[in-house]
Amino acid sequence: MLLVDSLSNHKHARSIRAELADALRASLVGRELARYSHYQGAEEASIAALFKNLGRLLVASHEQASLQQIEVLVAAGKHTPAQASAQVLGCNYEELAEAVLTEWNIPETIINALGAVPAGRQRAAGNRQEWMRQVTSFSVEVSKLLARADIEVEADSQKLLARFGTALNLDTEKMRELLTSVAGEMRVLTESFKLDVAEIKVPDTKSVTPDVLLMMTMGADAKTEGFHPSGKPVNAHELLLAGVQDVIQMRASGRSKVNELILLVLETLYRSMGFRFATMCLKDTKSGQFRARVALGEGHASRQERFVFQMTSERDLFHLSMENNTDLMIADASSEKIRDLLPAWHRALLPDTRSFIVLPLVVQKVQIGLFYADRILPAPEGMPPDETALIKALKNQILAALGGT
Repeated sequence: MLLVDSLSNHKHARSIRAELADALRASLVGRELARYSHYQGAEEASIAALFKNLGRLLVASHEQASLQQIEVLVAAGKHTPAQASAQVLGCNYEELAEAVLTEWNIPETIINALGAVPAGRQRAAGNRQEWMRQVTSFSVEVSKLLARADIEVEADSQKLLARFGTALNLDTEKMRELLTSVAGEMRVLTESFKLDVAEIKVPDTKSVTPDVLLMMTMGADAKTEGFHPSGKPVNAHELLLAGVQDVIQMRASGRSKVNELILLVLETLYRSMGFRFATMCLKDTKSGQFRARVALGEGHASRQERFVFQMTSERDLFHLSMENNTDLMIADASSEKIRDLLPAWHRALLPDTRSFIVLPLVVQKVQIGLFYADRILPAPEGMPPDETALIKALKNQILAALGGT
């Protein structure tokens, strides 16, 4: 998301958005396939798929004229994209991506996964690296397929299945489910990140915001200032977006401490969503207790001191959230179904809670802690997909920081 340094016009922005959309879609395909793999660390395939078109994305971002020359050569039918990019750039897209990722200190397993697979029908992989290369190549092809709308899509889908089906344990039904799932997830991302190319065919400003996160606000209707009856700001999306930008910039500086990042994320959640109390808990590995380490809002000092609990075997909401690594966003905690799942410690400490969120922090299946925040009023306005995506982005920044410590 931080690749785009400057955009001089809307045509340029449209080209970059298309490349970003391709990368995100390919990553979603890789993630779906990783879920059913027996290889340890299979989720790396989704990252490799995300970076597969990095070379082309960089050229689209910084060398628009070169990209046009390459496309002219390919359109003439005498050059493959690799040949055309090598002729114009002096190296092909794949070599450019490899050089940049090496400079970024990306693990070799991911860089090696960007290599081309042999032509023809693919055999079952003999090792994890070969499987990642197959997934990466397949993911990019599926992404291209989903971006099309011509009458040959179905036929090309069957050709792709014939080539990769055996290697990736896919049949017609699984392929259809994969395409449907990825298309659905991509619609949510497209809406959240405003990556729909069609949205910017007609320029409405003289300049385009360079940061991809800021692109999320382009074309969006201005929201009226104010609050929902629950206390949630009407412009929660904009406030969350600003917080995500701040967190990313803090991490990118390389000088931030994890505690500072946690406090910034907590402040963003607290203020953007209108919570009355918000805290971040960490698990004590010796006692197994979850204990609040920082808190904001009404009575935060006393509540922080008493916000200590043990995760029991009971199937309460907190236990289910942590065990399944699932974010909970409860609009009405007074409903019978929710009330029956609240643990005793929560009912005693926060008896007037009517809406709340629980964001588990789990790194490689290890439960580290959680974010919790609540209100004293229900929130029937709910939480639209764009806000959910931004909250997940905030949490993922903390997970990335915790995973690196």
